[in-house]
Amino acid sequence: MKRATISSYFHFLHYHYHNPFLGFGPNCLSVKIFSSLGASNARPFPDYSPRKPSVADTDFVHHISTTIKQRRAAPFRRILKPFESKFKPDHLIWVLMNIKDDYKLVLDFFNWARLRRDPSLEALCIVVQIAVASKDLKTAHRLIFEFWEKPHLDADNSFARFTERLIYTYKDWGAHPLVFDVFFQVLVEAGLLLEAGKLFDKLVNYGVLLSVDSCNLFLARLSNSFYGIKTAIRVFREYPEAGVCWNTMSYNIILHSLCQLGKVKEAHNLLVQMEFKGNVPDVVSYSVIINGYCQIEQLGKVLKLVEELQRRGLKPNQYTYNSIIALLCKTGRVVEAEKVLRKMIDHQRVFPDNVVYTTLISGFSKSGNVSAEYKLFDEMRCKKIVPDFATYTSMIHGLCQTAKVEEARKLFSEMFNKGLEPDEVTYTALIDGYCKAGEMKEAFSLHNQMVEKGLTPNVVTYTALVDGLCKRGEVDIANELLHEMSEKGLQPNVCTYNSLINGLCKIGNIEQAVKLMEEMDLAGFYPDTITYTTLMDAYCKMGKMVKAHKLLLIMLDKGLQPTIVTFNVLMNGFCMSGMLEDGERLIKWMLEKGIMPNATTFNSLMKQYCIRNNMRATTEIYKGMHAQGVIPDNNTYNILIKGHCKARNMKEAWFLHKEMVEKGFSLTAASYNALIKGFYKRKKFVEARKLFEEMRTQGFVAEKEIYDIFVDVNYEEGNWENTLELCDEAIEKCLVERT
Repeated sequence: MKRATISSYFHFLHYHYHNPFLGFGPNCLSVKIFSSLGASNARPFPDYSPRKPSVADTDFVHHISTTIKQRRAAPFRRILKPFESKFKPDHLIWVLMNIKDDYKLVLDFFNWARLRRDPSLEALCIVVQIAVASKDLKTAHRLIFEFWEKPHLDADNSFARFTERLIYTYKDWGAHPLVFDVFFQVLVEAGLLLEAGKLFDKLVNYGVLLSVDSCNLFLARLSNSFYGIKTAIRVFREYPEAGVCWNTMSYNIILHSLCQLGKVKEAHNLLVQMEFKGNVPDVVSYSVIINGYCQIEQLGKVLKLVEELQRRGLKPNQYTYNSIIALLCKTGRVVEAEKVLRKMIDHQRVFPDNVVYTTLISGFSKSGNVSAEYKLFDEMRCKKIVPDFATYTSMIHGLCQTAKVEEARKLFSEMFNKGLEPDEVTYTALIDGYCKAGEMKEAFSLHNQMVEKGLTPNVVTYTALVDGLCKRGEVDIANELLHEMSEKGLQPNVCTYNSLINGLCKIGNIEQAVKLMEEMDLAGFYPDTITYTTLMDAYCKMGKMVKAHKLLLIMLDKGLQPTIVTFNVLMNGFCMSGMLEDGERLIKWMLEKGIMPNATTFNSLMKQYCIRNNMRATTEIYKGMHAQGVIPDNNTYNILIKGHCKARNMKEAWFLHKEMVEKGFSLTAASYNALIKGFYKRKKFVEARKLFEEMRTQGFVAEKEIYDIFVDVNYEEGNWENTLELCDEAIEKCLVERT
């Protein structure tokens, strides 16, 4: 998820290692070169013994050496022009022997010589040795890297030859062990990790130990791939036997590697052991483990580690907070995630980046909280944090999920104006929004625009279009689209089939829907809970409860777990078929099985008992709902209010009205009508009039009977203006709108 976590830190780590001059140098305190040349078991470096020049060659080399030493400002190409025709590769090494104490002269002469022909491997290694001895690591690194950039037919042979020449020239041309660190770095950067491991082993035989920074580079590069991670862990365990003393950075790389393998507990144990090895964990060490526990959703462990980190006087960094916020959003605790963001900014003075804001926006998008999305989006822009295409996509997705398609379209256009190119995910989110809104023309227009831009619609895009068509009953067109999808090599998924099955059920073709489910099963796209629930809903609406119950049993036999929606479909079926006792038994069975009904489950039963004017049974169900800790929703209150009004229990209806308002719920038009008529019949004119005015303010339409009541009341009171206004309103809303 284009979404960064703690691994972002390791991208920095790899960059740091891939540029050796950020971490290596003659004055860098972090570099430690261990040498045991005097050890009895160390192999001595060979003495350098080049081929001896002839008398003629000796004179020729002397002339060149003298000429370049005596040159003033004249360029080499001019003063060495007379020597070019007779100049041979061996002459380069012999001249270097004469001028090796003048590093600038060595470089200038070497550059002149290699413009004419490639130097021998021996000459190259000699100049590398001189460069390192002269503390010019940058040039040494560049020269070795240029050698390995050239195409080699046999990498193993090239490695063996280069290593042999570097060891051969070491003793007499520089004897600075840092030359091997530079060579090791180049091998790692070039991806020659097997060769780098061989070099480490070979150098140990000569009594030279590479710096811990070079070894960290090796660990970091190994940990870049899944297969290399295991090698990195093995290297981490074995290299101390050769004398490598790992530092905190080394531990951090391995902690990250273990977490990537899912071995978070093992990584946590290693964190504890660090101090016993003389390495104090830093904020990165803790952040790695915190991120590991976040990945496996163990929030308790995460919070304990954050406490421990702060107890040590360490300050959580951006990556620590990123991981925690991502976990909270992933588990649906977006409000808590935003609180962490505020703490991050206000108390810790750690400033979030684009990734954190996008994660939170995506979290609120999934929960349908558009106002919170916009608040964060605006906050980003106020803080000059530039939203990227992922941020816009999350915003568009959230708006589309809450039917705010036009607002989503505006943001989509804004993306183009900002130079951000929407991808398949962005287009699909907006297409899905238009499909849900039933605006299929706009959805297909976007689909065509997407194709024109070279983007390929995926199975999710097609499924959104199929679903939109099916909801409009256009199943035949949806089937054509399915064929087009197959021709493009895209396989429909369970969601695609579910959309078609839902479409067939909506147009009453349940037989074809069942047949499609059977075909789906045979094709290996196994029906899921949604498939069965959709068909059960169709059977329930047709009053075929036996068939619906049979589908439930098949579903359970296949190991599929019904959701609360499945049970609510059954409950609605029982209620519509007048089987209220079966509905009550269903709730009892659910509770016995530990399946908690929700407000919708109870609402279906209460609605039917209210229709039957059985308020005693309705009240009992309402009490049972409270006893189970199920919170009433807006629909619950409206059902109860209408039921009590119908039964003339106005005191109870008014109490429920007050309670629902306090909880932020609102009356429907039907509830207003019921309350007004109920109060009027009980001669509670003040309450009835107050509710009528409130209803009009809310934009609801009252029944004609209620308009008649208040037209008469105002007429009798002599309120001619109000009487005429209500007459006009009644004609406009009750008569004109109905026609």
